[in-house]
Amino acid sequence: MFFCIKFKRDIKIYFCYFKEIRNESHDYPHRVAKFPENRNRNRYRDVSPYDHSRVKLQNAENDYINASLVDMGEARRSYVLTQASLCFHFSTFYGFIMLIYCYDREMLFKETGFSVKLLSEDVKSYYTVHLLQLENINSGETRTISHFHYTTWPDFGVPESPASFLNFLFKVRESGSLNPDHGPAVIHCSAGIGRSGTFSLVDTCLVLMEKGDDINIKQVLLNMRKYRMGLIQTPDQLRFSYMAIIEGAKYIKGDSNIQYNGSRIGPEEEKPTSDRCTGLSSKVQDTAEENSSSILRRRIREDRKATTTQKVQQMKQRLNETERKRKRLRTEIGLCKAHD
Repeated sequence: MFFCIKFKRDIKIYFCYFKEIRNESHDYPHRVAKFPENRNRNRYRDVSPYDHSRVKLQNAENDYINASLVDMGEARRSYVLTQASLCFHFSTFYGFIMLIYCYDREMLFKETGFSVKLLSEDVKSYYTVHLLQLENINSGETRTISHFHYTTWPDFGVPESPASFLNFLFKVRESGSLNPDHGPAVIHCSAGIGRSGTFSLVDTCLVLMEKGDDINIKQVLLNMRKYRMGLIQTPDQLRFSYMAIIEGAKYIKGDSNIQYNGSRIGPEEEKPTSDRCTGLSSKVQDTAEENSSSILRRRIREDRKATTTQKVQQMKQRLNETERKRKRLRTEIGLCKAHD
């Protein structure tokens, strides 16, 4: 009974923490994201990059992309948090990848000027690692990209357990992708704030712990929110972040009961379980679920609107191209007659 009472109190604490963080987070100007020409480049209307921390594209007519540079100097970590690419912005997204790092085996996007080649694929039970080669077909410049995909982490949700998440995080770390020498790691989910924010917060806090620094997790998150709005979307994600940081700290300090790559809990062996320490309870849980459900429904509507807008733009482009071809043909016919 004592455990149950304590558990409920903890749940309420995280719900209160989440409200405090949301209330204490500062809003910064994000005017560029609201320019008419950039509205369709945002997956969601309520998630925009701040003007002072937005990533600017190079060699492009429009330098805007919904991406933010989050620079955590004390931890010597830099992350570029971004939304999932919209289908008609592949050129923007891949150009952005080329900037940061100055399915078929090979994909050629003629209209974008990029080709992507799959070099290798390593499929685990809850994540997949791809090694990709990205090439600018105009300049011949190439980049080798390590792509880590957490396949069982739902939008607005959390992973099956802190152990599975830490396995994934340590795998990314082992690749060197988070090292400052390699430039900022590009991290994206759907909006680039919930799951991406959880990953970045846990990694940053564990780095600071490894350095021996005393950390205030809430303050670290508030500092990260100065670079990108809304990081950590739900009380559940906040609670999970705390749990993962605590478990990660035990591992760092050499707790023999924590085995992330051993036989007890390993990335290949772990299976989803029904006993997930993820949910809120009672009225608090209902409130959180209603909020998450409302946001999810709104985002589904916005995705549909974005898809419709994309189709309309593509139709307009095709009509414009057809009209240009007709004009060229009429001009050519006119020249032929004049010559005759």
